[in-house]
Amino acid sequence: MAIDRDLIAKEAAIGMYDQQPADNHQRGFSVITAFPLLVIPFIVYNILALFSLGGSDEAAYNAVTQVLFNLPMPSAGTHWSVNVGDVILFGALICLFFELLKSTKSDKVAIVNHSLSMVLFIVCLVEFLLFRPFATSAFFLLTFMTLMDVLAGFIVTAVSARKDIDFGH
Repeated sequence: MAIDRDLIAKEAAIGMYDQQPADNHQRGFSVITAFPLLVIPFIVYNILALFSLGGSDEAAYNAVTQVLFNLPMPSAGTHWSVNVGDVILFGALICLFFELLKSTKSDKVAIVNHSLSMVLFIVCLVEFLLFRPFATSAFFLLTFMTLMDVLAGFIVTAVSARKDIDFGH
């Protein structure tokens, strides 16, 4: 019986004979990894908007757009007004950064993460379009960040998966 050395070399090149990791815990499904981080600023904004309703949409809208503090700027007579929405956006940008880092993986958890991010985007869009406390520039930018997370996640995952497949040949 002849040994097909070319076939064995091809199988070895694609890793068919590689040892499987003994610790299968690393390859398991992790809820923390699948959790879209942009849910955190979304929940903060919702809590602030919904619990400050006080009987009217105007009260909730004012709570979100309320100025927290003013910082003097070097130019004469200029102050930078920081409101609640700005602080939430700052936290959302940090979350978006880590979401983009997480999107470079092309495993099952990443697909679940992208799917949950899509659901989050749809919920944000519905809230922005239908409810007064969410009709602010800050919430629009938060909604846009969730869209960018969805698009970047699917694009980066597709590109990295394609590179993984191309590398295997």
